[in-house]
Amino acid sequence: MNVTTQPFTPSADLARPSVADAVVGSDASPLFIRKPNPDDGWGIYELVKSCPPLDVNSAYAYLLLATQFRDTCAVATNEEGEIVGFVSGYVKSNAPDTYFLWQVAVGEKARGTGLARRLVAAVMSRPELEDVHHLETTITPDNQASWGLFRRLADRWQAPLNSREYFSTDQLGGEHDPENLVRIGPFDTRRI
Repeated sequence: MNVTTQPFTPSADLARPSVADAVVGSDASPLFIRKPNPDDGWGIYELVKSCPPLDVNSAYAYLLLATQFRDTCAVATNEEGEIVGFVSGYVKSNAPDTYFLWQVAVGEKARGTGLARRLVAAVMSRPELEDVHHLETTITPDNQASWGLFRRLADRWQAPLNSREYFSTDQLGGEHDPENLVRIGPFDTRRI
């Protein structure tokens, strides 16, 4: 059996962005929004841990998001490279016009800057999502910050927002609040 040796580029090198998707914030405190890479996994994990009431997943899960789902996720960093914002999601395989947003996290240093909305807009504006016209997520009934964000997105995008219970407390093991499925759309991606 002949084995041909070809040059190999590690996925970590392929994943490194050369420029930010967007620069937001003030000149004195800019924030850089970009696709995540493998070096971001631990920083994402630490950020989510610092943002209750978000459910914290394993560091491995955040590494997978930063590599396997990087086109549909984003991080925001400050000038020192610290991750201060993160959004994760994916385009639904059974509904390719729908982006399911899994988590949005904004660290204390970046709160009040509109970063959550800008992270979502950065992902939704990518060429990979040009055929997406609906956004879905789940929100617990008492998470007022998330409800506010998604209402503002629906208003900004001039799109209807609908919600219904999706997972009950019983389905979530009895110790978790129910999750409502929230759907925004249809929307015109040019309004994002």
